[in-house]
Amino acid sequence: MAAEGFLTMTWEFIFRLALAGVLGGMIGIDREYRAKEAGLRTHFLVSLGSALLMIVSQWGFRDVLQHEHVGLDPSRIASQVVSGIGFIGAGTIILQKQFVRGLTTAAGLWATAGIGLAVGGGLYWLGVAATVLTLVGLELLRYIFKYIGIGLKVSKLIFTIDDIGKVKQILGELNANGYHIVTYTLKEDREDLIRVTMLVKSLDSSNDENHLLMLIQKMPDVMLEKFE
Repeated sequence: MAAEGFLTMTWEFIFRLALAGVLGGMIGIDREYRAKEAGLRTHFLVSLGSALLMIVSQWGFRDVLQHEHVGLDPSRIASQVVSGIGFIGAGTIILQKQFVRGLTTAAGLWATAGIGLAVGGGLYWLGVAATVLTLVGLELLRYIFKYIGIGLKVSKLIFTIDDIGKVKQILGELNANGYHIVTYTLKEDREDLIRVTMLVKSLDSSNDENHLLMLIQKMPDVMLEKFE
């Protein structure tokens, strides 16, 4: 009977690991589709590993607890997972000259770790609900904000021109097509050229990256070097 109970418990733990991996993978698929720094495999492993540590924290020390004057806090390992996942999340954050990228992915990894801990602790529906809400935050809110003009993507342009006076024309053309210039810098380049680094934000939700790219390429005497 004891062997049957042990086998049943083992299969339940395996189910928890599988469910945690699937839920984490669902979030990872979204990040993979968006070509983010952490994708399917990373989110799968974070959720699976968190669930495993939660199970070990709750059930891995039962033999030790049989000894007199021995007490353990099963929440200690879980709390270390929450803080430790910050190191992985920090690796997804990229600091560039004018802006920071990867914060959403880092937050997604932190939420994925929480989902793994919940499933590992047997809170299946809580883990499923958290996964759905996380995907809502990543995708549905993205479209809502885009529709109402909040949180639109900022694009970085680096190009060269031969006359500083043309900067004003470029700014006017971009403003006329529904773009807002967040900031720009000018730097003298070789051969009497002017290097322009510009951050551009669309004020029109119908404008995408291809629209901005085509608009820049159509401008005369603008030699585009980088677009991201």
